[in-house]
Amino acid sequence: MSVAWTRASFRRLTAAIVAVVLAAATGGCTPGHEPPVQPVSPGSGYRAMLEDFSKRLLDDGAPAVLIQIRVGGDEWSAAYGVRNLASHFHAEITDPVHVGGITKSMVAVCVLKLAEEGRLELDAPVSTYLPEFNKVTHPPGPVTVRQLLQHRSGMPSVDGPLYDPATVRQALTTKVSLADLLAMAGRISWQAKLAQGFEYSNSNYIALALIVEHLTGRRIGEVISTDIIKPLGLSETSMTAAGPPPTSMVHGYIALDRKQLDVTYPAAQIDNAAGGMVSSVTDVNTFYRALLQNRLLKPETITQMESPLYARYGLGVVRWNDLCTNNFYYGHPGDVPGYGTITMTSADGTRQLTMAVAYPPEPLQPGDTHILHQMESVAEDTLNATCQTGPTGPLNNAAGSLG
Repeated sequence: MSVAWTRASFRRLTAAIVAVVLAAATGGCTPGHEPPVQPVSPGSGYRAMLEDFSKRLLDDGAPAVLIQIRVGGDEWSAAYGVRNLASHFHAEITDPVHVGGITKSMVAVCVLKLAEEGRLELDAPVSTYLPEFNKVTHPPGPVTVRQLLQHRSGMPSVDGPLYDPATVRQALTTKVSLADLLAMAGRISWQAKLAQGFEYSNSNYIALALIVEHLTGRRIGEVISTDIIKPLGLSETSMTAAGPPPTSMVHGYIALDRKQLDVTYPAAQIDNAAGGMVSSVTDVNTFYRALLQNRLLKPETITQMESPLYARYGLGVVRWNDLCTNNFYYGHPGDVPGYGTITMTSADGTRQLTMAVAYPPEPLQPGDTHILHQMESVAEDTLNATCQTGPTGPLNNAAGSLG
């Protein structure tokens, strides 16, 4: 186990934990008064919550749990478990993992940068930039770029061969192109609805990546590198590519035919815009802090990203209740075979948590895993336990979970 604690203002964070304890005793947070600074043991508060959750995951067979939390200038990180079950080399906080749906936030940044540059209109039909879209997918009506970003197109979701027990072995060595994935979605009946609400679909971000590639003439992984990775110096972040995984990568496993199967760095995830990014919890935190502090996009664009029309999903980001500020956390969950990730950052970018888990080897199952739901809940509760003061009442909580 590797644990690190950086103290830029320990007194302030201690006061924050005390405030949460006092709030629990009195029924809610009340702003206006500075809580008294009292000593809190290192294992208390949110750290104890995270350590207990990590221990339970390891006891259940998770190979590794990686966590980094930042509150202002303070950081706490922990790496539990091993990089892989063969060598038993200890996991480190900077080790990369598959981050699944977090890829969508990065793709959204690339799309929105093109919009800022005047190279696309968010409310234009997708076929304007992807002429083959209607022929391949057979939509029941016009679909806009914005609807893809918001998961309001209604397009059937395609996960690809990596998620099917019958084809997962083949997926480890066989690449599936974005065009092929979109064609798979086109073979599923697209149902017309009188009013199309939120419906999470990986196919939306496959189509968005094809738009980016069409407009830039470059693969989506290269565009993400230019727009995000290089400017922010994200040394552990990359799109899945051909060849072996990074040497420090945490391995993921599933159970197949009652045997353990290593699903690290599958070829089916190469250039996959719905979930193909590999990153570390430290890099993920750096990305969302930069995003929410307007270092990647204009403030007015960030406002659009943060404003869901339905449910909790904006333009490539999910939001959760921030009880410390009566505002929201923004981020994204990620769920791919062998791995789960959750990341949340406060609206001002000063409080954030990213957690990655190499799942206990289990059979493939449709939808988000139960562990990801637990991670999401723990992350939200933990961040809400770092505040000094909070609102007088809870926010409305939107239902549903994403992967």
